[in-house]
Amino acid sequence: MPAEIVILLCEICKSRNYTTMRNKKTNKEKLNLKKYCNKCRKHTLHKESK
Repeated sequence: MPAEIVILLCEICKSRNYTTMRNKKTNKEKLNLKKYCNKCRKHTLHKESK
């Protein structure tokens, strides 16, 4: 199965807020999404972590 579950990490406070699916075959680079962080209380950049 090419899809895998990835964890999104806030760039400012480093908290793990979201999980999502990513297809390894179609998306080669790591995910970078702008999401809401409850700890920071604002929209921040969330990057994929291992």
